[in-house]
Amino acid sequence: MNLIHTQYYPTVFGELLLGSLNGQLCLCDWRYRKARDSVDRRLQTRLNARYVEKPDKVTDQAITQLEEYFSQQRKVFELPLLLAGTDFQKAVWEQLQQIPFGQTASYLQLAERMHNPKAVRAVASANGANALSIFVPCHRIVGSNGELVGYAGGLEAKRKLLGLEQDLFA
Repeated sequence: MNLIHTQYYPTVFGELLLGSLNGQLCLCDWRYRKARDSVDRRLQTRLNARYVEKPDKVTDQAITQLEEYFSQQRKVFELPLLLAGTDFQKAVWEQLQQIPFGQTASYLQLAERMHNPKAVRAVASANGANALSIFVPCHRIVGSNGELVGYAGGLEAKRKLLGLEQDLFA
């Protein structure tokens, strides 16, 4: 069985749980999100791993890059990511990574980019299952009307993250 090295990281946006496996970041998620148990189970099952609270080079690098991001000194993350999900979920997460810093997209726009405009609900579900928050920027998804929609870290954290990016983008 593999070991996912985890550590907690408190931020002004909320506490994050970071995890890495074999030199890749596989977890950057909100500690107190509603789906915490299901995300953890899926990750551990798909990666045939269990969590062990033990910082390592990758989680330390993730914290450094997050601190640079939060202090408006970083727009692009440079860590190898390990996406643990179905092929469809991975495709959605890859699309999320294509949304430029400081910009937003809707679930419908994401589905259209995947050449499957009828998959809006499936795209929304995959977006909600993202275990690499901020690194895979699901906070950049808004409703079709431009309104903020659900976010694992809460709408206030989402509002702050989008505000941080829009301040940097200007």
